[in-house]
Amino acid sequence: MPLSDDQPHTRTRLPVGEQPSSQPPARQSRPLRTMLTVLVVVTLLVVAISIANRGKADPGTTTGRSADAAPTAASGAGPAPSGDQPVSTTSNGIAGGFPHTDQGAQSAAANYAVAIGSADMFRTDSRHTIVATIADPSATAALQSRLDQGFGGDTAARYGLDAQGRAPKGLTFVSRTVPAGTKSVGYSDTDAKVEVWCTGLTGLAGERSVQPVTENWFTLTLTLRWTGADWKLTDYASRQGPAPMPGDQQAATAEEITGAVQQFGGFRYAR
Repeated sequence: MPLSDDQPHTRTRLPVGEQPSSQPPARQSRPLRTMLTVLVVVTLLVVAISIANRGKADPGTTTGRSADAAPTAASGAGPAPSGDQPVSTTSNGIAGGFPHTDQGAQSAAANYAVAIGSADMFRTDSRHTIVATIADPSATAALQSRLDQGFGGDTAARYGLDAQGRAPKGLTFVSRTVPAGTKSVGYSDTDAKVEVWCTGLTGLAGERSVQPVTENWFTLTLTLRWTGADWKLTDYASRQGPAPMPGDQQAATAEEITGAVQQFGGFRYAR
């Protein structure tokens, strides 16, 4: 039978444990914390993997250094010094017995440049000895004639030397060539052409000198031939430079230059 609205209403109480609550249980926040924890762990893993892979070489690159990629002193500094050692054989004070290789030819060219640029070239007897030592026999006569014209006569007189290439009393004649580097511009088993970039010192050292020692930069191009068991000179050419900017440095006194020339010896060169 339906109840009318005039009848009194009844209220039912549920047990305390069964009463509904207006706030969600505290446990409902646990999924959110779990999700945040997972995101943090994944982020840390990604960062760690990224750092680890940063030090690995690219698959398309070589991990080790090869002989053709020798380290240089600085980027763009050119070829680094290589492993060939200076030869131990000499003839008339000039190195000889160079390896039958491209680097052996470069070493020969550097040593021959030093000989051609020495003060001995201004004296007839020692000049002829140098040419006979470094020249290919088939080219000796032609080279001797060119070098006699280049170092004798007017050239010697221009530096204040006498006909025998001797300096005036009390003065020291300086002529020294120092290779700064070599470059092969042609090589085969029988012939080689090498450019030698050099700096040179030339002049008379002494208090009364009218030809003070000066510095010069030039490049020698030496043509060599494998003769017997060594590289020998067949031709040469010279051009000025490349010359660097002069440094802001005080010039030495005549006494200091004379002492340096007399006390500091030269080297054998290899590359």
